[in-house]
Formats: sequence, structure tokens, C-alpha cells
Amino acid sequence: MRAYMETGFYLIYLVSTLVFSILIILHSKKHKNFIVLGIAFLFLVFGDLFHLVPRAISLFTGELEHPSADLARDLGTGKLVTSVTMSIFYVLLYWFIYLFTGKKRNYLVDLAVLGLFIARVVLCAFPQNGWADNSYNFTWAFLRNLPFVALGIIVIILCLEKLKNRKLMSYFWLLISLSFAFYLPVVFFANANSWVGMFMLPKTICYMIMVIFAYVELRRLPKGEE
Repeated sequence: MRAYMETGFYLIYLVSTLVFSILIILHSKKHKNFIVLGIAFLFLVFGDLFHLVPRAISLFTGELEHPSADLARDLGTGKLVTSVTMSIFYVLLYWFIYLFTGKKRNYLVDLAVLGLFIARVVLCAFPQNGWADNSYNFTWAFLRNLPFVALGIIVIILCLEKLKNRKLMSYFWLLISLSFAFYLPVVFFANANSWVGMFMLPKTICYMIMVIFAYVELRRLPKGEE
């Protein structure tokens, strides 16, 4: 039952987020800054696809706790890919906020975002993370998530400051905060108990709400507004 329910939810998430991402891009003709946001969500879907498909397979085969060597490699590779694409998502979201609001950018913060992104990718590239066999190393999980959490905090503050008068998008800061609150227990405790991985469900709901809110706000914008 768990396999069907969890996989069904992931399918709804992937399809709905993909559809709304494409809709955002297609309806961005008068508001080209939204193309960046649509692409950001596409990266999110692309990365989660690599992660969720092997997880669904492991649920149906009963190998979630003790996967075969091939499945363990696929699970680890999926986690690596989604680690990178989630980071790209937040960099693009950071960029979109400035494009959308027309606010003057702080180039020191730009450098911080770029540096945190590079640090995240470099740390994820180390074999000590155990991607090849889906093994777990607390120290490396902590290290690679330090720059990611810092990047998330910057985007949360930016959303809170720049999008506060943007109706539905004014809730982006809260949705991102909740997504991190659900994500971090999975990073640090899912290895000890696979059921902790269920926190990924409310995390993905936060992203689904974000993409829907973004599309609704895009459709509300006056056609002549840039």
C-alpha cells in the first residue's frame, strides 16, 4: 500500500509541476522574467525525476532498506543529481526575484550566492558522499548541506523583503522555509529509519504550491506590465 500511495503522489507532483512550469514559460511572452522561474522549476522536476524513480522502484521491489548494488547506485546517483539541480533552482529563483521586482542588486550578495553554489557542487562531487553505493556519511551530509542551507536562507530573506506585496508569491518565503524544515530531517535521519523519508512528501507539496502560486500570479499581471 505504501508503494502505491507514495509513488502515486510522486507522479502527481512530477506531472503537475512539469505542466505548470511549461505553462509559466508559454505565458511569459509579456513577462519574460518568468521564463527564468519556469526554467527553475523544470530543473527541480528534472532532478527529482532522477531521485524519485529509483525510490519508487525500491518501494515496489521491497529493496528500500537493503537495495541491490545496481539499485543502490541508481539511488545514490539520483540523490547527487537532485542535490545539484535543487541548488540551481535556488540560484535561478534568486535571479528571478531581482528581474521580477526590478530592484537594485547587491553584488556582494551575488558573489555570496555564486560562492555558496560552487561550494555546494564541489562538496557534492567528493566520493566520500557515498553516491556510488548509496551509503551514508554524516560528516559529508553536514558539510555539503551547509552552503545549501545558507543559500536557502539568503533566498528566504530576499523573498520576505522583495515579494511581500506580491499577493500569493508573498508566501514564497514561508513555503521555502517549510521545505527546508522537512528536507533536513531526511538528510540526517532517513538512513537510520526509512520512514523519515516520508518528510519528502510535505516538502514536495511546498514546491507544488509554489509553482501554482507563480502561475496564478503570472496570469494576474496586466498584459502591458513588464
